[in-house]
Amino acid sequence: MKRIAVIIAGGSGSRMKQDIPKQFINVYDKPILIYTLEGFQKHPQIDEIEVVCLDGWHDVLWAYAKQFGIDKLKYVVSGGKTGQESIRNGVFNLEGKVADDDIVIIHDGIRPMVEMGVLSDVIAKCELYGNAVTSLPYNEQIFLIDDEISTTKFIPRETLRRVSTPQAYKFKLLDEKYHEAFEKEIGIYGSHYANTMMVELGVRLYFAAGSDKNIKLTTKDDLEMFKAYLKSEKDSWLK
Repeated sequence: MKRIAVIIAGGSGSRMKQDIPKQFINVYDKPILIYTLEGFQKHPQIDEIEVVCLDGWHDVLWAYAKQFGIDKLKYVVSGGKTGQESIRNGVFNLEGKVADDDIVIIHDGIRPMVEMGVLSDVIAKCELYGNAVTSLPYNEQIFLIDDEISTTKFIPRETLRRVSTPQAYKFKLLDEKYHEAFEKEIGIYGSHYANTMMVELGVRLYFAAGSDKNIKLTTKDDLEMFKAYLKSEKDSWLK
């Protein structure tokens, strides 16, 4: 059984308001995307890496991978117009290259602080159940909007989980569901991701461990938080 990481880095990063895609912004002389890839490169259970990359940046990525020793990188494919199209492109590229029972771990390229324990647990849960999604309890109160200024209803936080990446799926399930989703146009629009698509198509998802450090770098404030983490401690995933 192989375990293949599919890193999604096909976005332009407009909310970061920089001149280059945010996944290629350098932090302390290293691109954000390389920090992400290093976490998967160092994990002993990851066999191969595929990156779904913004067009025009493929050669840059290969060069960075060589510079920083990311030798598990095997495939670079072009992203789509949406996040779901990008994941689909990555999944479909693996057809004929991986077996039905191989595990595919999907992860955002701009989540550079994936921890070894989180990655290990999502793989273990996927081996056990066929899929796994990184999750955490929700610690804030959630209210439903009645109108723009008031509310009378809330959702008990004990019933909620925050789900992000990494997410892991057996390849057969993942491939079949992406074909079904795009044929039926279910779970592919707006903010949908692999996990929400799966639920819309009737798949039960299984929770794996998460970490509050696993931040997504969307804005400049997120970038500053990431830099603060790097300065505050040298963790096991960092050279």
